[in-house]
Amino acid sequence: MIVVTDTLRGKKERFELSKPGHVSMYVCGITPYDYAHIGHARVYVTFDVLYRLLSFSGNKVSYCRNFTDIDDKLINRAIREYGDMFAYNKVADTYIEQFKKDVHALNCLPPTYEPRVTEHIPEIITFVDGLVKKGNAYVVDGDVYYRVSSFPEYGKLSKQQLDELEVGSRVDVDERKESPRDFALWKSEAEGTFWKSPWGWGRPGWHIECSALALHFLGETLDIHAGGMDLIFPHHENEIAQSEGLSGKPFVRYWMHNAFVRINKEKMSKSLGNFFTLKDVFKDVDPMVLRYYILTHHYRAPLDFSFEDVAAVKKSYQRLCRFFSELICEEVSHEAVLASPIVTAMLDYVSDDLNTPGMLGVLFDRLSDLRADHAQACAVKMFLQQVIGLALEPLAEDVVEITPEIQKLIDDREAARVAKDWKKSDQLRDQLKALGVELQDKKQ
Repeated sequence: MIVVTDTLRGKKERFELSKPGHVSMYVCGITPYDYAHIGHARVYVTFDVLYRLLSFSGNKVSYCRNFTDIDDKLINRAIREYGDMFAYNKVADTYIEQFKKDVHALNCLPPTYEPRVTEHIPEIITFVDGLVKKGNAYVVDGDVYYRVSSFPEYGKLSKQQLDELEVGSRVDVDERKESPRDFALWKSEAEGTFWKSPWGWGRPGWHIECSALALHFLGETLDIHAGGMDLIFPHHENEIAQSEGLSGKPFVRYWMHNAFVRINKEKMSKSLGNFFTLKDVFKDVDPMVLRYYILTHHYRAPLDFSFEDVAAVKKSYQRLCRFFSELICEEVSHEAVLASPIVTAMLDYVSDDLNTPGMLGVLFDRLSDLRADHAQACAVKMFLQQVIGLALEPLAEDVVEITPEIQKLIDDREAARVAKDWKKSDQLRDQLKALGVELQDKKQ
C-alpha cells in the first residue's frame, strides 16, 4: 500500500489506482532560461523516487515533464545574449541540454514524455479556444484571459477565498481585464510574430501549457500532479481552473508538493544572492552525494542546504558505497527482493509518503545483519539501486595538494609526536584535518 500527502485534501491518503496497473503522473518542468539549481534537484529527485516506487510496485507509469521553452524570461535572455528576441530557441536549447546532463548525473530516470511547449502550440490554441467557447475565457484586443469568476471553486488547492486572493506572480496588472485575478491564456504580439491564432498572432501564457500538455499526453484526469510548493499558487490553482473549466471533470486525483530549499533559513532565490546552480555544485559535490543528501530529508520538510551538511552525509554514503560495491551479486529477481525482511521494512517507510529518512534509518540499523546474510544484502542493494536510485559506486577520493604550508604542518606534527608533545600534535592534526588532510599515524 502506498500513502501520499494530497495537497488538495490536506492529509495523507491511500493511493488508489484509477486504472489497474496504470498510473499517469505529471511533474512541472523547468523554464530553460538559466542553469538548473538545487531546488530543481530536490523536485526531480523526490518524484524520481515516486516514479521508481510506482514502477517497482508493478505499474506502468506514464510520466510527463515539460519544458517551458517560450516565456518572457527566455525572450529577455535572448535579447541580452544575442540581441534578437527570436533567439529564444537558442537559449532554450543551451539550458535544456545542461538540464538533461544534470538530472542524468543525479540518476533520475527520463520521463515517458518530455515535451517542449513550442512543439504543441496547436494543442494549446485548441484548448484556449474551447475555454472561450464555453465562456470561461474572453478576448481583449487579441489577448485571451481566463475568467476566474466562471470557476467558483477557484482557490481550493491553495485554501484561499476568491475575494481574498491576491494577484499572483507573473500575472500582469491590466485594466482591460474584467478582474485583476483573471490571468492570460494567450498573449498578443505584432503581426507575423510567433504563432497565428483565431485571435491574431501571439504566444501562450504561462499556465495554459501544462493543462494542454497534460490533456494531450495523459488525458482529462491525472492520477498524480507534482511540483514544488511555490507552484501551488497561482500556477497549479490556474491549471485546475483551466482543465476543470474545459472538461468539467476532476483534473488531478492526488496533488503532491515538496517543500522549499532554504539557504541560511531563507528561501533560495536569485534576488537574495543565495542561489546555487547544479553545474557549480557538481564541481565540488558528487551528484550521487547530493541525491543521497536530498533523500536524508523528508520531501515535505524544508531543506536547509549547506556544503558543511553535504560533507557530513558524504561519509555515510561512502560507508554504503564501500559495503555494497564489494558485494558480488548475481541478478536478483523481483520476488527475491520483496522476500527480504529488511527490504520489506525499508519499503514500508518509502511507501508511507516517501519517508526516505526513515528508510535510511532502517538500512543503517540493519547494516551489520547484512554483513552476515549475503542473499539479503544483494536484495537490499538491488532495492537501493532500483527504487532509491543510488548508484552505490565508490566515490573518487579527494585529492589534496600538499603545499609548502601544509608540508610544514605535517613536519611540525611529526616533530611534536617524536617529542611526545601530544597536545600540540593533536592541535596540528586538527588544523590539517580542517584543510582536508587526514594522516594515518604509525605507532611510535
